[in-house]
Amino acid sequence: MKEFVISEVKAETAVLVGLITDGQNEAKTKEYLDELEFLADTAGAVTVRRFTQKVNGPSAVTYVGKGKLEEIKQYIEDCAENEEPIGMVIFDDELSAKQIRNIENELKVKILDRTSLILDIFAMRAQTANAKTQVELAQYRYMLPRLQRLWTHLERQGGGSGSGGGKGSVGLRGPGETQLEMDRRIILQRITLLKQRLLEIDKQKTTQRKNRGRLIRVSLVGYTNVGKSTIMNLLSKSEVFAENKLFATLDTTVRKVVIENLPFLLADTVGFIRKLPTDLVDSFKSTLDEVREADLLLHVVDLSHPDFEEQIQVVERTLADLGCNEKPSMIVFNKIDNYRWTEKDEDDLTPETRENITLEDLKKTWMARLDESCMFISAKEKLNVEAFRETLYKKVRELHVQKYPYNDFLYPEVE
Repeated sequence: MKEFVISEVKAETAVLVGLITDGQNEAKTKEYLDELEFLADTAGAVTVRRFTQKVNGPSAVTYVGKGKLEEIKQYIEDCAENEEPIGMVIFDDELSAKQIRNIENELKVKILDRTSLILDIFAMRAQTANAKTQVELAQYRYMLPRLQRLWTHLERQGGGSGSGGGKGSVGLRGPGETQLEMDRRIILQRITLLKQRLLEIDKQKTTQRKNRGRLIRVSLVGYTNVGKSTIMNLLSKSEVFAENKLFATLDTTVRKVVIENLPFLLADTVGFIRKLPTDLVDSFKSTLDEVREADLLLHVVDLSHPDFEEQIQVVERTLADLGCNEKPSMIVFNKIDNYRWTEKDEDDLTPETRENITLEDLKKTWMARLDESCMFISAKEKLNVEAFRETLYKKVRELHVQKYPYNDFLYPEVE
């Protein structure tokens, strides 16, 4: 009898590439590449090497300089000789069609940029028809300006009779350009169809929101992987999918929550990220309508992240782009159980930094600035959760009284 041996499938290996520039120092580049590695891990790839280059700005031709590209090429060839082939090279910024084409011609492996990697993760995570449609639309929008590189092998066949064979000469188009035009037309038609489909889904969701009754709407917003879904599960006593991966939540989940005698609606939304592709923000507008229509925003922050303050700024900029920066909001610092700091010596006169400020001092700093619009919790370990519930109850009740002055469950009739 023949035996079948199940061999272990190796994860695809990846090399990361980033730039150190005047506007992005070495420490910042490291943080960005750390996040890019987390993105690669979420997509199922294993990072084996990082390359950085100090330049004034990215090369319009190959992103990095010729010498650095040659160094990356040599590394890939060495890995191939050692039977440890590199599956892909991922660049930390969005690449143009020209850059991708030139880099692929040189490195002979799959080339991804930060945007295409995020799109891949969104495609993996999409579960519902709404999310799948939004991701597909973003993918086509990303693909459209990069179509030309797919048909470079046919361009050499073009020309026709006469000289030049330019685009303006009727009958002189080569087969590559004809195929390109066909692809553009197909993709544009598909984009139009997907937009119509999203409009229909948006109408359905608008109707659903109107039927939710006279309840205050609260939306969880924040950077990706800060624990929004864990907080949703904690408050609503439901089982929303949550894991230590980027973009674990794509579809908006809405649950009815009751604290004391006060019911309200709580929505968990897709997380934001640095350099979030514009096409994704545009495509996910119907999902982000929960944020636009919210009465209160709970901005969740991962306090244990070394760069949490920049993440706050990223979220605030995205909310401003959505026109939601003036809404009532509350910052919820999560994961206080993971907060780490180094104690300063008494004689150390250097300024306080993220690395040496205690949790208590950090609380005082933010509480002084935001008063009760700021909470410190650990949703996972259930630390300070009751105080969080009480503060949230006060805020929702205040908004409810303003929006719905007369309500039976807030003002029961005295018999």
